[in-house]
Amino acid sequence: MKFSYAIAGLAAPAHAFDLPDIVFSNNAEAATEHRIPSSFESAVIARRVLHLTKLATLSTIFPSSTRYDGAHDAEIRPPGLDGIPIGLMDYVADCEDEGNPTILEIKIATTFKNARAGSNITLSMNWVPPYPPSRRISLLSRLSAYVPFLASSEYNTPAEDSRVPDTVPYSAANLPRFSLIGYLEDVDPNPVSAVKLAACFTSKHPDSKYWLPGNVIHESQWSRLVVTKVYFIGGFGDRAYIGWIPLEEWHAVKRSDWEAIKLPGEEKGWSEWSANQIVDL
Repeated sequence: MKFSYAIAGLAAPAHAFDLPDIVFSNNAEAATEHRIPSSFESAVIARRVLHLTKLATLSTIFPSSTRYDGAHDAEIRPPGLDGIPIGLMDYVADCEDEGNPTILEIKIATTFKNARAGSNITLSMNWVPPYPPSRRISLLSRLSAYVPFLASSEYNTPAEDSRVPDTVPYSAANLPRFSLIGYLEDVDPNPVSAVKLAACFTSKHPDSKYWLPGNVIHESQWSRLVVTKVYFIGGFGDRAYIGWIPLEEWHAVKRSDWEAIKLPGEEKGWSEWSANQIVDL
């Protein structure tokens, strides 16, 4: 929300100083220094993010009260939630080759009760680099070349003597994130496939071994999110693809494709100035 306010606040000075469209646009012709990746290349990036990332936000919509069967009344669900969206963090894993994320569905969880009551589901995920960049970049730094007062230390210097460590030591707005829209589908593996699926999922989430199907704590089952639409934001619009990725391109990505690249921050010593230059191995 604060980022939105910042953009809005910069709109007036940007117009006053007649900033070039490249600062805010996603126009490939306007980008002279950076080539914007294609939608397929962006699909490859997103598929690598999906494989390496353990957590996602699953968004569903509360059903109408007439469709709520009263299951798990101990939740004490308040009135007035009909049609209201809710997003909750959950464990995910990339255990299949088609780009449909694997989910360990805990039946008591709100997300899955909503989905089973008829809600579609959206999985939102963003790339979190394991290492901080060695060189920082900020939106103000990008604009300072065109808006002189932004170059002053008052606007462009991090606070000193902070006792709270920076939990996001990079420009998250300059890194890939995406939403997968779709629906849940039951996965009913045979005994051999069940072992492989459990091994894949617990390799990402060791504690999930306590909630595997058949456990004595919670009723659970394997599910996959069948992807029907993909919306992708690769970073800043002058150097990254922003928009919908065709479903056929999402499913066409092979393991060898996403294994052949590295994302910003997978290794130490990366620079935010080149965060959108995905490294080919």
